[in-house]
Amino acid sequence: MNEKDVVRETRPRMEGAVDDFRRKMATIRTGRAATSILDTVMVDYYGTPTPLNQMASVHAPEPQMLTVQPWDQTQIGAVEKAIRGADLGLNPSNDGKLVRVPIPPLTEERRKQLAKGIEWTVVNGQVLMEKGEHTGAYPGKVARSSSPAQQ
Repeated sequence: MNEKDVVRETRPRMEGAVDDFRRKMATIRTGRAATSILDTVMVDYYGTPTPLNQMASVHAPEPQMLTVQPWDQTQIGAVEKAIRGADLGLNPSNDGKLVRVPIPPLTEERRKQLAKGIEWTVVNGQVLMEKGEHTGAYPGKVARSSSPAQQ
């Protein structure tokens, strides 16, 4: 196996690891409103778990506020319940048409939790990159990713 073959085989795995790392970093709550915070929220949409961003418009009209407008207005209660149950530390409220999600300022305890979570994400990304390197160098091995639920 020559150098070009190794690069050709490992590049997609390494790019996948980098994309995964970027996605995980984008969902971290930093005290400022970002629509990506809600990317992991799953809503029970007529009995089917559906990503929130596939059934509603999510906007950040203010630095400390997110708004969620479901395309099906009958699901506003389910959207509010899903955000509250997503363990993001957010307390949504609805006015019948729109779900408002205020982003509270971070506490010292939450900052420490975020630092630990970010550290785990960085280490996991490094491991995935190393697996991609080793898998390309040794044909026949398969890179596997086992990640616990992100806090």
